[in-house]
Amino acid sequence: MKIAKARLIGPVGNEAYAATAVALSFFVFAYSFRFGQVSILAYYALWLPLVVVDYRRVLGNYTRYAWIFAFAIFACLSVFWSQAPGVSARAGLQYLSHVVCALIAMRVVDTRTLVRGGLIGTGLVLLFSLAFGVYHLDPLDGTYSFVGAFASKNQLGFYASLAVLFAFAALFLGAERGIWRLGAGGAVLIALYCLKASQSATSVLTTVAIAGLCLALRALEMLAPKQRKTLFLALAVAAVLAVIAGAYGGGYEMVLGAFGKDATLTGRTYLWQQGIEAAHQAPAVGLGYQAFWVQGFAEAERLWDAFFIGTRSGFHFHNTFIAATVETGLIGCLLLTMVLLVTMAGHLRRLLSTAHDLEALVLFTVTALLAVRTFVEIDILNPYHVGSFLLYFAAGKLADSRRSVAANRRPALRRRRAAPA
Repeated sequence: MKIAKARLIGPVGNEAYAATAVALSFFVFAYSFRFGQVSILAYYALWLPLVVVDYRRVLGNYTRYAWIFAFAIFACLSVFWSQAPGVSARAGLQYLSHVVCALIAMRVVDTRTLVRGGLIGTGLVLLFSLAFGVYHLDPLDGTYSFVGAFASKNQLGFYASLAVLFAFAALFLGAERGIWRLGAGGAVLIALYCLKASQSATSVLTTVAIAGLCLALRALEMLAPKQRKTLFLALAVAAVLAVIAGAYGGGYEMVLGAFGKDATLTGRTYLWQQGIEAAHQAPAVGLGYQAFWVQGFAEAERLWDAFFIGTRSGFHFHNTFIAATVETGLIGCLLLTMVLLVTMAGHLRRLLSTAHDLEALVLFTVTALLAVRTFVEIDILNPYHVGSFLLYFAAGKLADSRRSVAANRRPALRRRRAAPA
């Protein structure tokens, strides 16, 4: 049986395949540590074979994506100075291939399909955790919390945050209608239950912030672009001032107290201090991508022991900028930060400049969520993670939108030049 290319590489006409591929990718990202290498191979099998169908359409011109690949290439190059070259070589190639898969997905999946796939994927992840999840004792604060089928309550909380985000896109941003809106409502209920059970302060606060941002941006769309920019700037300044006032006025301690946290964020401030000290060993280029948390290395073993990590794996500095600087130095940290900030600023500019841009609205909210979490998690630093997948998906969409705008401007410019004076 012959399958039409449009059924696979659309993005118009391939909605069923694309939504399924996104959903299964999310599931793999969540539980690859449980299902092993077979699940990673399944992830590659969802995206890489599409290159054979039509490599020009699926890959595009990668010279336009140099800024997107910058950090991944630098991570691969770190093998030459890494303190664990074998680890860096493997992890660097995994990250680079992961970026390629995200860019392939970007070429064949439109925004509405991403929302549908995201709803299905996060729903599956949360339901699996509810069915097979467990409670873990945190030895640092002595509390039990629901971690689902993960090893960390923060990861369960992250998928719950994403479920809320995609549900908001379906319900309030005009991405979906009919039965999908009903599904979105169900996803919100499941996500809110998981957030409550996990007791993850990070995820609860970021979910509330992003939900508020979604509604604010939806309201801003009712204004003309000029007024929209002015009001957004005023709101942004007010938000920054409110955060500063809250920090100096005791709001920081009040919020932490509401979640039963102390001023050290359950030891994270000490962990950040240790990461900053480790970064001083090679401040420019780092110790090598993923070359710090290696079994047998003294500092890693000491911190695992200090934080009661018996498995001696799956631990990190809980801060993207510190972790990136330790592994890839200030150069790598700046390259990764560039991808995040350029992507977020680019979609924000699109959002504030056009009457209604669903793609910019959804992808800006996604990157804003990732940006907020960089201070306490490392969602965009590792391969086979939903955070890095969504970041490079959004970055690729931005690059393609700029190319489309430039292509549309050229004929108009030529017509103006050819017009008689």
